[in-house]
Amino acid sequence: EVQLVESGGGLVQAGGSLRLSCAASGFTFDDYATGWFRQAPGKEREGIACLSSDGGKYYADSVKGRFTISSDNAKNTVYLQMNSLKPEDTATYHCAADWGCWEWDYWGQGTQVTVSS
Repeated sequence: EVQLVESGGGLVQAGGSLRLSCAASGFTFDDYATGWFRQAPGKEREGIACLSSDGGKYYADSVKGRFTISSDNAKNTVYLQMNSLKPEDTATYHCAADWGCWEWDYWGQGTQVTVSS
């Protein structure tokens, strides 16, 4: 059974930083793409970062230059370093996995990120 468990969310002031973590299990971590999407109340889900199985990193324009995705394959963990946070980054952030980026079949329950102005 695929499991993805996020942690690291919280409340931060605008301009601050947070690092999200996602512990993965139930699949061969090296073979899958992993990534993050977010969803704010009343808004559509937004894919924001992906780490492909061959090491490629892809970002939504809204976070490019501010967020960085990385992984520790030995720990089956994917991270999202978020810098220069803005109030519009406020959302529930979900870790996701699939064979390829963006069309996620598996995701976790999410961690809340709130950025105050």
